[in-house]
Amino acid sequence: MRIRVQDTNGDEQSYFLKISTGIEGKNALKGEFESTEAIYAIVPNFCPKPIAWGTLHDDQDSHFYLCKFYEFFKELEPDPQSFCERLTKLHSNHSSPNGKFGFHCTTYNGNLPQDNTWSESWESFFKQGLRRIFEVREKRAGPDPELDALLPTLFEKVIPRLLRPLETGDQKIKPSLVHGDLWYGNAGTIDEDTEEGIIYDPASFWAHNEYELGNWRPVRNRFTEKYFQAYHSYIPKAKPEEDYDDRNALYAL
Repeated sequence: MRIRVQDTNGDEQSYFLKISTGIEGKNALKGEFESTEAIYAIVPNFCPKPIAWGTLHDDQDSHFYLCKFYEFFKELEPDPQSFCERLTKLHSNHSSPNGKFGFHCTTYNGNLPQDNTWSESWESFFKQGLRRIFEVREKRAGPDPELDALLPTLFEKVIPRLLRPLETGDQKIKPSLVHGDLWYGNAGTIDEDTEEGIIYDPASFWAHNEYELGNWRPVRNRFTEKYFQAYHSYIPKAKPEEDYDDRNALYAL
């Protein structure tokens, strides 16, 4: 919800307030605050300024997240070039606090708690994160023998084949801070003239930068080819480049 407050000069300030309940709601809002704070520290003009998060004084089972409020032009897509310039600035800041892949707290992709346990290897981190997603899926939806039959091949052959070359021999990748759930519903245009865009509602962790673009693969997410082209005009595709499309399909999972 939007909150309007007058400051000491009499000027009106607008803030966005989100409320969740229960332990899952509390952890999700903490993850959103910590993610937004991490993004804001690197690219402050690319996300709402996070103000605070915590538990309501009069209701210990209800929790809040507060940030700056923006008015969006809903039918206007962010300009691909300026949007991707800011996104690649975020991804180019390789300042993971320990040089590893992961994050210092749990973050939520929608209502899915991500396993952000620190890892030296991108391949191992990606595996542990995807295993967590399948565990949550089974817990919520029940067993699926057909899916289970596919998982050994996915984890033992497909993922090593596509991700291990990124970290083999002289080939290395540095952890990049990603939004983690960057579809069109988590991005908005805040200036009608410049088509300036920002991102919000992140589920961040330190990752391979190309992971972010997995969410762009489905047409429904509205990040068209022009965004891919704009992005890679700043950061080239990782080597081996011939694996790029298959890596993108993997990250789209």
